[in-house]
Amino acid sequence: MLTRFAPSPTGELHLGHAYSALLAHDAARRAGGRFRLRIDDIDGSRSREAYVAAALADLAWLGIDRDGPLHRQSQHLGAYDAALGALKARGLVYPCFCTRADIAASLAAPHGPAGAVYPGTCRALDAAEHARRVAGEAHCWRIDMARAVARAGDLMWEEAGQGMRRADPRTHGDIVLARKDAPASYHLASTLDDAAMGVTHVIRGADLIAATDVHRLLQALLGLPVPVYRHHALVCGPDGRRLAKRDAAAALGALRDGGIDGHALAADLLAGRLPAGYSLRMP
Repeated sequence: MLTRFAPSPTGELHLGHAYSALLAHDAARRAGGRFRLRIDDIDGSRSREAYVAAALADLAWLGIDRDGPLHRQSQHLGAYDAALGALKARGLVYPCFCTRADIAASLAAPHGPAGAVYPGTCRALDAAEHARRVAGEAHCWRIDMARAVARAGDLMWEEAGQGMRRADPRTHGDIVLARKDAPASYHLASTLDDAAMGVTHVIRGADLIAATDVHRLLQALLGLPVPVYRHHALVCGPDGRRLAKRDAAAALGALRDGGIDGHALAADLLAGRLPAGYSLRMP
């Protein structure tokens, strides 16, 4: 078994991150496996090295150790570009020149797991116009979902303890695989990294269940191995909403500075005991 924890260094880790990291670490250790740490720092405009250092300190305080070197997405941009190139060569992605305002103005649209589904405006452009505009206009790359699903066929993935599930990536529409301001989206980078790192079990929050449909599609298209997935309940604050990085009271750094025993907190979280006012809930 090889599990991983993959924070984005765009803010401080909180109790929800701690719970997810501890579950992944504990699963690997109980199985005699390995636990890896990945820094999802592909967003160069928001990632900060200070948050990487803080995350490493937080994990050490909780008693979480890692196997192998730190994996940084920013050091693997070539792999993302190569995968995107392979999808381009097969006609499974297309450039999109729409701004957010353009998309908002055109949406009388159905909604998918992540919100409004892109209406396919740029998919309808011919190859000559794509080529002309790519040379001079900012653009992202979207997957042609209908074509990709037709190519991939029926897709299944395993949810630990619950059996096999059928993936339905079509509900997401033509999602972005490479952003205008970054060489890959979360979906593409995370899928490729899990394969490159040899991850066998992905343990993450239940808010990412729907994303698994997209990741399963990319695995099929790119010939990647399929890990087992386990989606856990989310840590929610006193207001009943899942924690976000803006929730300063739940920040691990604040708890650490306040004299909380990190190892004791880790044991409590693994046992499902949360600090007063916090709870575990499925979305």
